[in-house]
Amino acid sequence: MKLPLGPLFAVAGSLFSTAAFAHAAVAGPTPPYAGVSFDADFTVSHGCDGADTYRVKVTIPAGVTGVRPVDSTFGKAEVEKDGAGNVTSVTWTRTGDVRAADTHYIHLGLRAKLPAKPFTTVFFPTEQTCRTGAGVETTVGWTGTGGGGHNHDTDAGTAPTENPAPSLFLLPTRLPGWNQYTVEEHVHDLTVFKDALIVWSGTQAYSFNPVTQALIEKEPGTQPLTEIHPGTVIWVKY
Repeated sequence: MKLPLGPLFAVAGSLFSTAAFAHAAVAGPTPPYAGVSFDADFTVSHGCDGADTYRVKVTIPAGVTGVRPVDSTFGKAEVEKDGAGNVTSVTWTRTGDVRAADTHYIHLGLRAKLPAKPFTTVFFPTEQTCRTGAGVETTVGWTGTGGGGHNHDTDAGTAPTENPAPSLFLLPTRLPGWNQYTVEEHVHDLTVFKDALIVWSGTQAYSFNPVTQALIEKEPGTQPLTEIHPGTVIWVKY
């Protein structure tokens, strides 16, 4: 690792990551660290062409374990399991009658342990079923797993879609200060390090902070880090 010199040491500050919400999305109160329990908050921002949401089914991908759903004001949660006892899906069904119109934003929660595979994306394909006052149901599948820019995941391989599945990009656990990682995935989008001060790999460096990034580009003997290949050792300062 080439340690930052001169003015790079004088630049400090970090930025909190934010979640980009689609129509169906998942986020949490903490970053999604690989191999750690995570409180997932699934959100559905609207119904189907004016009809109220009646049921939401979230598929639990392989590697996500210890799933324990939370009943919500929307409705109680029911789980499906495989022969080994692993939860494969969680379904919330509205308690009481559907509303006459699509007016509410929905939160649904569960706790689970995430796979110990940092720098990969975990997808939660979701089915949203809406129902009109006359009982007519419509189902929308939020199942697309293509078009991600962080890495080369061997996921379901669908093309980019307007109905993307809720997903979490798994981050490595860290301590304050310098952390060393061997990245086993191909990472294209380095904004996954937006809460870090700086990332170093050999003579290359990256920072989400534009001031620090400008200093990197001016530092003699240093090149901007633009992507990470499998097997690369990086140093990250938080």
